[in-house]
Amino acid sequence: MTPQVHLLSVFADAPGGGNPLPVVTDADAMSDADMQAVARRYGHESGFVRSAPAGSDHDFDFRFWVPNHEMEMCGHATVGAVWMLDRLGRLTSDRVRIATRSGRVDARVDGSGTDAVQVAITQPRGTTDVLDDTSIDAILDVLGIRADDLGPFPVHNAHTSRVKTAIPVRDCAVLDGLAPDTTRVEELCERLGSTGLYPYAAADLADQVFDARQFPKSSGYPEDAATGIAASALAFALLENGLVAADERPIRIRQGRAMGRPSRITIRFRAGSAQRIDGCWLSGPVRLEPGHT
Repeated sequence: MTPQVHLLSVFADAPGGGNPLPVVTDADAMSDADMQAVARRYGHESGFVRSAPAGSDHDFDFRFWVPNHEMEMCGHATVGAVWMLDRLGRLTSDRVRIATRSGRVDARVDGSGTDAVQVAITQPRGTTDVLDDTSIDAILDVLGIRADDLGPFPVHNAHTSRVKTAIPVRDCAVLDGLAPDTTRVEELCERLGSTGLYPYAAADLADQVFDARQFPKSSGYPEDAATGIAASALAFALLENGLVAADERPIRIRQGRAMGRPSRITIRFRAGSAQRIDGCWLSGPVRLEPGHT
C-alpha cells in the first residue's frame, strides 16, 4: 500500500533542527513489512497510528519502526504523532491514552487546535545501575577518549522504556569532539545490555541544562538528532548523581548540534503520593517539514 506520510521535525531548537519523523496517522491496513518499508524509505524512526485494541481503554495504538527493526517505544515519534493527530482534528480530549509495545503511555495536549499546541508524554520512573571498570574501559575505547575525559560521576545504565548508557564527559568540548567507532557500537551495547550510548555534559547546572549525543545500538544510522527516551533515562541518572533537583523544574537536554540539527528536549519529574517521583513528562517543540501538510 502507499500510505500518506506526514513529515515532521520533533524537538527542533532552531531552523533545520530536530529529529525528522515520518508519521502515518491511518496505519490499520499496514503490515509489518509496509511499516518497515516507510522507515527504510525515509531512513528515520517512523511512527504509525492504529486503532486502539478492541476492548481496551486506550484511544490509539502506536507502532514504531527504524530501518532495521521495530521498536517498543519511541519518545519523539509519540510526541509528534499526537501533535499531528491534534492538527488533523482527530483528538476528542486533551488527554490521550496510547497503547505501545512497552505499555501504556499518557499524553497531555496544551493549547489544542492552536499554533502554540504543546504535547507532553509520560515515561515511568527510571532505574539506574552503575557500570563496572571493565565496561567503562570498553566504552572509552569505542568512543576514542581517555579516562580523564570523563566527568566525576558514575557511568550508568539508565532505564525508563529502554536501557540507555549515560556517560558523563568532562565538558561540552569533549562531547562535541567525539568520533566513535560506530562499527563497534552494536557489539558494545549488546555486551552492556543497552540500546544506545548517551554521553552527556553539563552546560548550565543552575538552569539544569545538559548537552548529549546518542549513538544507537542498531537503528540503521550512526547518530540521533534527538532522543526522548534517552533524555528521560538520563534525567534519572542526573538525579542519582545529584545534578538535578527532585522537583518539577524543567530539565533541558540539548542534542543534535554536532549533526547540524540542534534539538531541545524538556523533562519534568512527576510527583506521586508522599512526593515520591513516579516518572516524568517528556516534551518539546514540533513542526511540519516544508512542503508537508
